[in-house]
Amino acid sequence: MASTVSSNTITGDSELSSLSGNIQNAADISVIVIYFVVVMAVGVWAMLKTNRNTVGGFFLAGRDMTWWPMGASLFASNIGSGHFVGLAGTGAASGIAVTAFESHSFLLLLVLGWFFVPIYIKAGVMTMPEYLRKRFGGKRLQIYLSILSLFICVVLTISSNIFSGAIFIKLAFGLDLYLAIFILLAITAVFTITGGLASVIYTDTIQAIIMLIGSFILMVFAFIEVGGYESFTEKYMNAIPSVVEGDNLTISPKCYTPQPDSFHIFRDAVTGDIPWPGTAFGMLITAMWYWCTDQVIVQRCLCGKNMSHVKAACIVCGYLKLLPIFFMVMPGMISRILYTDLVACIVPSECVKQCGVDIGCTNYAYPALVLKLMPMGLRGLMLSVMVASLVSSLTSVFNSASTLFTMDLYTKMRKKASERELLIAGRLFVTVLIVTSILWVPIVEVSQGGQLIHYTEAVSSYLGPPIAAVFLLAIFCKRVNEQGAFWGLMVGLVMGLIRIITEFSYGTGSCLAASDCPKIICGVHYLYYAIILFSVSALVILGVSFLTKPIPDVHLYRLCWTLRNSEEERIDLDAEDKRQEEAGDGSEEDHPEKPRGCLKKFYDSFCGLQKAGPKLTKEELEVLEKKLTDTSEKPFWKNVVDVNAILLMAVAVFFYAYFA
Repeated sequence: MASTVSSNTITGDSELSSLSGNIQNAADISVIVIYFVVVMAVGVWAMLKTNRNTVGGFFLAGRDMTWWPMGASLFASNIGSGHFVGLAGTGAASGIAVTAFESHSFLLLLVLGWFFVPIYIKAGVMTMPEYLRKRFGGKRLQIYLSILSLFICVVLTISSNIFSGAIFIKLAFGLDLYLAIFILLAITAVFTITGGLASVIYTDTIQAIIMLIGSFILMVFAFIEVGGYESFTEKYMNAIPSVVEGDNLTISPKCYTPQPDSFHIFRDAVTGDIPWPGTAFGMLITAMWYWCTDQVIVQRCLCGKNMSHVKAACIVCGYLKLLPIFFMVMPGMISRILYTDLVACIVPSECVKQCGVDIGCTNYAYPALVLKLMPMGLRGLMLSVMVASLVSSLTSVFNSASTLFTMDLYTKMRKKASERELLIAGRLFVTVLIVTSILWVPIVEVSQGGQLIHYTEAVSSYLGPPIAAVFLLAIFCKRVNEQGAFWGLMVGLVMGLIRIITEFSYGTGSCLAASDCPKIICGVHYLYYAIILFSVSALVILGVSFLTKPIPDVHLYRLCWTLRNSEEERIDLDAEDKRQEEAGDGSEEDHPEKPRGCLKKFYDSFCGLQKAGPKLTKEELEVLEKKLTDTSEKPFWKNVVDVNAILLMAVAVFFYAYFA
């Protein structure tokens, strides 16, 4: 079998050069052009259809979205090009266990829709730091979480997606890596800066459809090429590279031989690369942080018409999150079978020859499959899929990050900023994110043995658990106060940064060379570290809270679960700060409008900066606020979404029972 695999293996002096420039024909380029025309047409339609000249309209789409574009946007925002590269690469390296990072999401999506979002809506918040300010009072939690969230956007989401998307562009067109990055970012920035959340959601819907169709077609081609599922499971276990010696290294067979448990999700608790306790508990913690407290995800749910639409969107996304094993992980494993010497290379000099990176070429598993297996035209479609996944993720992150900066940080620096100034500041902040993210790309490329998905999950495990602990206890334990939340976050941050800084300093090592990182810090698997970090943070939060004064109920109505249905008037802990801000609030309506030329009018209309309508009265504002904080559901639709949630859980149980 090894000889059969070897005959199918890509050969050549430089695999990177043989893959480059594959999409330079009329059929592929035509498909890509059509894709961009369609997506930009949808984006322009959404820009013209929706109200972008208010903060609520730009950042929350006027809270008027229906379930199906919301569900598609949740999926498209989460599935970036990093997933196609990372999941396929780790699948090629170690099998299907990596799919648990995705399939776990179904449970947390239900928790988001049924427990977290109702509290966020009743609280009347636009951002997650804003919720902490209302729940605990003061400004330090809000400012801290805003800064940390922006840092996570840079080191985790944006940089990994930029890197993975640029791999495809570089190989497809033979472009320089950073030129490819510039082109991609220019496209995404235009959508985000001009369109607002409504434009992002509608284009996300198109992107999700393109992603699903394209990846399904590639999956079919891959399984046909490998000879079906049974042949796939047999050939994968024999996909061993032809070069396993060299560079004066003694290489253990376990470094290049597929793992015996490659087709099992749950693996040994001590020796497994993704141990089963980490899969069962550690992943749930990081998933809770991402799906229930991350601004990018929650912002999509806050723009729903009503709670039934929000829940239905979560169910749609939950079903879609069960697909990556078939659309990404298994195609990555098939790529190892077809192109073994490239995807499974182990000798550093051979890896440099194959893909230009000495720590391994697993990140090239999916690109190789696209560029070598797909016929003309369909190759262009698959590149469109990659660009779609990248654009949808980056536009979502850019929009949400600008929301965080504008609403939680800029308003603290410029308390009298007009609404127009806030909109401009949010758009300009996108450029800062772009520059800092590009500078982080080289770190992403070499971290975690070159396996992108392990890099993203490791960073999530070091930074996310304290935030998950704070939000979980904030909602379900009203006894938790500001002092407990703050010190829990601080202890968790210190523990997380110690692990991150130490790992980046010593390196994470590889199968060939272990890292010199002290075992007491790096000897614990990152998923186990997530469990420890969550537990310690929760204990500090509860301990400090019970040793200090509780927050009176009058400040907690509709901010925690036990008081969610209270009809009594809430006195916000930050009420005094709000009064001071409102007293000094400058408003453009107080000044006569200056004459504007044609170019100025076009610019304002294109960017959604045209003058807003008449100012609402106090009574009208109260009616609007009541509508925006309403979580009531019609009994029929409530029953429909509840039944569908049970069906989703049943499907997920079958999924795990089959692959466990």
